[in-house]
Amino acid sequence: MRRAALLLPLTLILAACGSRGVQAPDTYDLSGTIGGDWGQNPRLRLALVGTGLPGVVTNDSARGQNIVSTGVNTWQFGFDLPGIPAVAGVYQVVVFDDANNDATFNVGERFARNKQWLIYSALGGNIGPVNVPAFLPGGGEELLPAMHVEQGWNLYNRNFPLSDTNPSPAGKVTGYDLSR
Repeated sequence: MRRAALLLPLTLILAACGSRGVQAPDTYDLSGTIGGDWGQNPRLRLALVGTGLPGVVTNDSARGQNIVSTGVNTWQFGFDLPGIPAVAGVYQVVVFDDANNDATFNVGERFARNKQWLIYSALGGNIGPVNVPAFLPGGGEELLPAMHVEQGWNLYNRNFPLSDTNPSPAGKVTGYDLSR
């Protein structure tokens, strides 16, 4: 009986650390819609891709996610951002047709992204500019201009000029729409 009483708190702690299971798309850290022609029976999946500082490439599709069909060529999705990614950097969530069903975004698979960048910074302050790593296509090109970010996740929308609200802290991101 005494052992069982000691194991109960440990069991509850471990359960709290586990996956939360599949949820409705709007309950995830980042949510939006997917649109466009993806062909017949696509295997849509999401991945966090980007580059960390200095030059570490990220391609993580093992994050919690849910994609729900809402009609012909339309879906809603939810995606969990890491609490602290492996490295501070500049990321995007992309949707891809996982043609070979390996749960990894591979070169040559159809994909879509948008002009919203997720920037993770361990400390608030000024960053950048950030350039594409030399070993990637477009190497050396400016990915992001110099800007001010807060600690944690920030959202920068390249459709709008830099301002006091762009980039902005990104606790929960909605309207992160992706289309082909």
